[in-house]
Amino acid sequence: MATRLLLISDTHIPGRARRLPGAVLRAADAADLVIHAGDWVAASVLDELEQHGDVLGVWGNNDGPDLRARLPEMAQRTIDGVRFAVVHETGDAKRREARMEAALPDADVLVFGHSHIPWDTTTPRGLRLLNPGSPTDRRRQPVHTMMTAVVADGDLVDVRLIEVAPDRPSA
Repeated sequence: MATRLLLISDTHIPGRARRLPGAVLRAADAADLVIHAGDWVAASVLDELEQHGDVLGVWGNNDGPDLRARLPEMAQRTIDGVRFAVVHETGDAKRREARMEAALPDADVLVFGHSHIPWDTTTPRGLRLLNPGSPTDRRRQPVHTMMTAVVADGDLVDVRLIEVAPDRPSA
């Protein structure tokens, strides 16, 4: 059996968007688990995603006391034999892999956010680091992004960075 994942971060609602894009909600409906790596800003985003299914999330530096009361700074969960860790911020990109490998010796995959820059690397030990970017605040990136992945037979497979087109206003 496989577990379908949606990875998102840095939604910054309502500061950068009024709501989650339809593409994110459709991907949440298609996923077995949504992983959000922080900077929700509004607790209503967590509430909305929970209506679409199981959510594993952490708070980020822009999240207030309401979200910090509901979410941990770091989350860990084993999914079909793959050990996941989720955190918002990992620090500077320089030596990120070495720092995270030392900090998370028991993790197989780290999902993180903060930079809004998509990231997919694997450390020498085999720790996979994934940053899905942001579906609502691209900052200096060319497009808004999210990731999907599948955990099957104890392995993370089919990791995809997906461009998120902004919703068009209704006429």
